[in-house]
Amino acid sequence: MALDASQPVGQALFPENNVIGWVIQLVWIIVFVVLMFYGQRIQMRIMLKEIEGSLIRLKMMRDKGREIAISTVKEIGKLNEDPTPRIDRFLEHIDIGPVSLDPAGIIQRLEHLIDVRDLRFKDEVRLMAPGADEAQMNNLTNVLEAALALNQIYKSMRHFYLMGKKTLSIYIIMQIQMILPLIMKESEAFANALRAFTLGQPIGDGVGALVAAKLMVGHEKRRIAKDIVASKVPIEGRTAYVLKAEGPGGNIGKPGEAVKNIIEENEGKIALVIVVDAAQKLEGEKPGEIAEGIGVAIGGPGVEKYKVEEVAVKYNVPVNAVLIKEDIKDVVSTMRKEIIDAADAAIERIKRLIRERTKEGETLIIAGIGNTIGIGQ
Repeated sequence: MALDASQPVGQALFPENNVIGWVIQLVWIIVFVVLMFYGQRIQMRIMLKEIEGSLIRLKMMRDKGREIAISTVKEIGKLNEDPTPRIDRFLEHIDIGPVSLDPAGIIQRLEHLIDVRDLRFKDEVRLMAPGADEAQMNNLTNVLEAALALNQIYKSMRHFYLMGKKTLSIYIIMQIQMILPLIMKESEAFANALRAFTLGQPIGDGVGALVAAKLMVGHEKRRIAKDIVASKVPIEGRTAYVLKAEGPGGNIGKPGEAVKNIIEENEGKIALVIVVDAAQKLEGEKPGEIAEGIGVAIGGPGVEKYKVEEVAVKYNVPVNAVLIKEDIKDVVSTMRKEIIDAADAAIERIKRLIRERTKEGETLIIAGIGNTIGIGQ
């Protein structure tokens, strides 16, 4: 067969190559046009699908938390009536902060609202489980607060998911998708906390209270503020007021009020305040690592921190902090071995600080901050 001299040899021998090339080019053009006009919608659908999967997991955690709360109340309360409706009302609780347009006195107003909230929660628990003792009541309150947190997280995420799906706003969807890993990590931490609160086990947040409890062993205790106990402990030739929340029920108390009371009792003659608390570790750091710093290491809304700062400035008392690093999952989960071991290392750090920053015969304060569930005194 003779070849056509006007055609390249490759095309003459393999004419189908030309057709395949044109098909590939056409497919790429179609894909380019589709992505150019519909790429953002496709991306949104993928993001929504990912958020939907996480939302299903959040709902499962929320429902599991609700079931644990109901079963725990039934087990401890032993009431004839079903506590489910009351628990469901509790899970819809909303906190409204004080007005900040006029900041004068906002700390006092915030403290009042926190006190009212705590009393309301404990009253609710008393109605659900009138037979519970003080420790069980505090533990039940913690269980309900963890279930409440899971419910609020789920409902907030569902709101923004449905809002993004309804409006197809890429900005709403992208914001949800970007913070989703942090939200899931926090939710899993609260889900794990439910078991610890139900069983009354120590949690990572209580490491400061554990340090204080170790120092208080064998010494007389007295209540120094609301839900706070203190002991006078001789350390390195000095006198230390060691304080923590009253356990072993889940309790935080008012450590700032306690520090303020001790300093004023001693007319400001306090050489040093050492605050021991858990701190969130950075990625790459090991749980149980210890850091030292300056300032009042008390978390929360800031009321108790404000009290310590105010009295420290008034009497010119230096405040040091000993921080034990933990992951967010460790803070509200059952205390792991690395955190328990860190308590002994923290005590050695405290003793070194006392030797270096104070003189023999002086008086100081050691405040163990954190939820004291499962930790006595």
